[in-house]
Amino acid sequence: MNFKDFWNNYKGAIIGVIVAILILITKLHDLILAVVIIILGAFIGNYVQQNKEDVKTKLKTFIDKM
Repeated sequence: MNFKDFWNNYKGAIIGVIVAILILITKLHDLILAVVIIILGAFIGNYVQQNKEDVKTKLKTFIDKM
């Protein structure tokens, strides 16, 4: 197996590792984590707002099981 075959088979993994190393070196992972948490919070808040009654019943049944 030569380098060209190796590169074609593992190109995505190699690029992913390089990007991950750059993110860790530049400490961008803190920013990325914060943005992901904010977006996740927005989705959860929107879901709860759109499905209030369903969420209430699910929470009540969960609390009753505890």
